[in-house]
Amino acid sequence: MQNKHTWFAIPYVVWMAIFVVAPIIMVVIYAFSTADGSFTLANFTRMGTYAVVFTRSFKLAIIATLVCLLIGYPISYIMSKEGRQFQRVGMVLIMLPMWMNFLLRTYSWMSILENNGLLNQFFQNIGLIDLYNKIAVHFAANPASYEPITHFQMLNTQGAVVLGMVYNYLPFMILPIYSVIIKLDRSLIEAARDLGANTFQVFRRVILPLSLPGVLSGITMVFVPSVSTFAISKMLGGGTELLLGDLIEQQFMGNAYNPQLGAAISLVMMVIVVVCMWVMNRFGEGEEQAVML
Repeated sequence: MQNKHTWFAIPYVVWMAIFVVAPIIMVVIYAFSTADGSFTLANFTRMGTYAVVFTRSFKLAIIATLVCLLIGYPISYIMSKEGRQFQRVGMVLIMLPMWMNFLLRTYSWMSILENNGLLNQFFQNIGLIDLYNKIAVHFAANPASYEPITHFQMLNTQGAVVLGMVYNYLPFMILPIYSVIIKLDRSLIEAARDLGANTFQVFRRVILPLSLPGVLSGITMVFVPSVSTFAISKMLGGGTELLLGDLIEQQFMGNAYNPQLGAAISLVMMVIVVVCMWVMNRFGEGEEQAVML
């Protein structure tokens, strides 16, 4: 009977072989070859010229992940303590933006953050821009030469890119943490209270350690797409804040057509992401064992 059931796995194995394993093999072959197909390591040595792009990509991805964690954990914790009706409404509100197309959501932020966008119009109407100009003139070394601004530059900045990452990937942080906290054994919390622990001690010694698997899953689900994104950085960064995804796209589809270099960058990024995930999983296993002890 067991051998009979294994036949059902064949379509899955074929699918994985065609759409997962084969592309990875092609990336490896391209990364270690030249345009004429000969073996080379030059593609990896050339990546040193893009160290700034690597640094920027991981920096912005880490910042976006931390912001999502700082926002997502309290939301997940509060939702888990409320009633079923509140949880259902909260889940709908969290998932509602995800029902819209990814590019459409990002385009909406372009209209909000642009120089004549909704935010700048709001700041202009409440007098915030005029107040900024008055303060700037007061502290300027040469007030006569100061040119007042008409808007705040929010689009085409690293802050806009991080905002786009947080907005698009925040649900990926909330859902894993919420699913873990909601399944916690309430008897453990009651036992901690019976032993004299206050609310903060219960959270620090019981809830937080037991929710770490959800935290690590959320960090992984936010960090991986953030470090490899290209649509957000292109639309909200205006092409001035080049990230790894943009760099790889340029090598495969841009004017600087060099699929061998693009494959090498993709392979290095893939290895770095896998190593980070492995370290986080090992950290999570160590935390779980510490909690059990």
